[in-house]
Amino acid sequence: MTTTDAVGESRLFEPIRLGELALPNRLVMAPMTRNRAGADGVPQEIMATYYAQRASAGLIVAEAATPNAVGLTYPNIPAIHRPEHVAGWRRVTEAVRDAGGRMFLQLQHGGRIGHPDNSGLTPIAPSPVALPDPVHTPSGFQDPVVPREMTLDEIRSTVADFAAAARKAVEAGFEGVEVHSANGYLLHQFLAKGTNHRTDAYGGTVAGRIRFTLEVVRAVAEAIGPERVGVRISPGLTVNGIEEGDTEAIYPPLVAALAELDLAYLHVVYADPDNPLFREIRAAWPGTLVANPILSREAVAGGGGRREGEALLAAGADLIALGRPFLANPDLVTRLRTGAALNPVRDRYLMYAGGETGYTDYPALADLLRGVQGL
Repeated sequence: MTTTDAVGESRLFEPIRLGELALPNRLVMAPMTRNRAGADGVPQEIMATYYAQRASAGLIVAEAATPNAVGLTYPNIPAIHRPEHVAGWRRVTEAVRDAGGRMFLQLQHGGRIGHPDNSGLTPIAPSPVALPDPVHTPSGFQDPVVPREMTLDEIRSTVADFAAAARKAVEAGFEGVEVHSANGYLLHQFLAKGTNHRTDAYGGTVAGRIRFTLEVVRAVAEAIGPERVGVRISPGLTVNGIEEGDTEAIYPPLVAALAELDLAYLHVVYADPDNPLFREIRAAWPGTLVANPILSREAVAGGGGRREGEALLAAGADLIALGRPFLANPDLVTRLRTGAALNPVRDRYLMYAGGETGYTDYPALADLLRGVQGL
């Protein structure tokens, strides 16, 4: 099938408003770490090419950028806390805007996910609980180090760093930011019982464990306006050694508190339309809900997430965030709309590889057509 009529129209391709932004479709390019920044965290020119290639997405959420030095996770991760970071990202946002796209920037602090060989600093976290997995460094994978428990002053300064990073993101040309409170990184570490053993106001009870996320989001919203702020959560996800312990107890009050801030969106990772907690979150969240579907390797290679995205729209989601399908298909929107074949993902070049291979060299349909005509 190669035409829209043959495939059939879908709500995925309907325009929608996100605050003051007019999105041409409901497909979001999810943030994906690709390790193509410089060693100093400055986005490189190749990143501008990569994102501009994918500008037909309704919204691009750029890969996680660290708000301070100690928050660095892995080598060649972009940052957003120095003037040269702002300048590097501005080249990216200008390229995407020239191609007709719109971008948010994800703000992520690694917490215990980091290493002194990456940042030059000992990682900090809610409690001194080490990551159970090796950490990638410039010299290869190394055993994790025990993070240092954050002091109250460090908690306050980290909140301020997130707010400052959000202001720098807007200065760099982003339409807004996504606060990363998911996937086992610092904010998620505060939410989870397995990584938060604190007995002060930032631990213990659910109210204590959600406090840090709420303080970060409030500070960011005050810095750049709530209409420019999204939040990412991953209820029940165990990646990076996270053990929430009481998932069903954490998220309803967290979502209810976030709902009072009138934010741009809430982004739910690995959303399942049949999960009662997803339905509860949808009912409790009054604004735009971005849902990232669970996709098997076969689903990515086959339909690219169209069927799963449509199921989530039917379950109440407003926008659908796709990762690997966008990674391998710069013109994913066109391919999903027309039913064209998808490029296979080359797993070998996802991360820690560098360069164009598996990054900017995935062909668009127009490239393939020119190749055929040139034979």
